[in-house]
Amino acid sequence: MSTNETKQYFDLNTTGIGYLNRVREATPKEGKPFLIITIAVLRGSVDNTQYTHFECRVTGKQTQEIVRQLKPAVEGNLKILTGFTLSDLFAESFTFKNSDKAGQTGICL
Repeated sequence: MSTNETKQYFDLNTTGIGYLNRVREATPKEGKPFLIITIAVLRGSVDNTQYTHFECRVTGKQTQEIVRQLKPAVEGNLKILTGFTLSDLFAESFTFKNSDKAGQTGICL
């Protein structure tokens, strides 16, 4: 007798709108290069909008194609507002290297 077990997962998904920033390719020491963007996510009251920055790995061929097409506009400082869905979020600490925050610890989502 065989049993079909389906793996179960707890999904963490976030949706919203934000501005595209920093489109770039990451090349790990091992593995294939991948596309990364920073999204400045809008949150809070429309009268007092706040921003939270997310570093995102871009998945899906169509999405990667669109982001690559938008890269020159982002690099030209044009404001690109987009809707998004993020999944499998985690926080990572880093140390600021430049600016008035040099030496301070920050958190990247």
